Amino acid sequence: MFSMPQLIASVEGVEIKHVYLQKDRTTLGRSPDNDIVLENMVVSGHHCVFELRGLAEVYIEDLRSTNGTYVDGKMVKKRQKLNDGDVIAIGNFRIQFLEATERPSGFSAETMAMKFEGESTPKMVHAIFQVLNGSSAGLEMPVVKAVTTFGKPGVCVVAVSHRRDGYYVAYLDGSSPPTLNGEAIGDNPVLLSNHDVLELASTRMLFLLKE
Repeated sequence: MFSMPQLIASVEGVEIKHVYLQKDRTTLGRSPDNDIVLENMVVSGHHCVFELRGLAEVYIEDLRSTNGTYVDGKMVKKRQKLNDGDVIAIGNFRIQFLEATERPSGFSAETMAMKFEGESTPKMVHAIFQVLNGSSAGLEMPVVKAVTTFGKPGVCVVAVSHRRDGYYVAYLDGSSPPTLNGEAIGDNPVLLSNHDVLELASTRMLFLLKE
C-alpha cells in the first residue's frame, strides 16, 4: 500500500487535523476557501501553501502571513522543501509533515498503530515520559500522537515526533533551551533512546520504551 504525503496538525499535543496531500497546491489559512482551515486569529486568511511535486516532494511557502510560518524553529522566508518529520509552527499550532512511504496493508496511519499481517508480528512498543522531580514526580505521560509537544510556552517547548525509525525530540520555542542527558538540544531533531533524560527548564523526564 502506498501512502501519500500527509500533514498532522495538533494544538498542545492534541491532534486536530490529519490531511493527505493529493493536489498540486494545498492552501492553509483562516478563510473558509482554503483546503486546510485553521480558525484562529494567529492564522492569516491565506497563511501558507504546500506544493506537491512528483509523488512525495513537498515544498512550503509563506503567503506573506502576519505572524509567519516556522519549520523546525526557523522562519520560512522563501519556498523551501520539507523533509520527513519536519514540524511546522503557526502560532500555537504544530503541523508535522510525513513523506509518502510504502506501508504494509495492515498499517493504520490514523492511529499510528503498528499492525502487520502475516506469520511474524513485531512486538508493540510504547513510549512514555516519566517525571523524575517536583510535585509531579512519578507521573507517566504516554507519547501516543505522531507529534506531541511538551513544556511551557515562552519558557521551553519541545516536540516529540514518532517516525518510522523511532522517536525524535526537537526544540521548538522558549527562552530556556532543553537538554538531553545534559547536552543542549539544537535546531535538528535528535533520536531518543531508552532511559534518556530530557530536561525542560527545571523539570526532568525519563524517556522509556515499553513493550
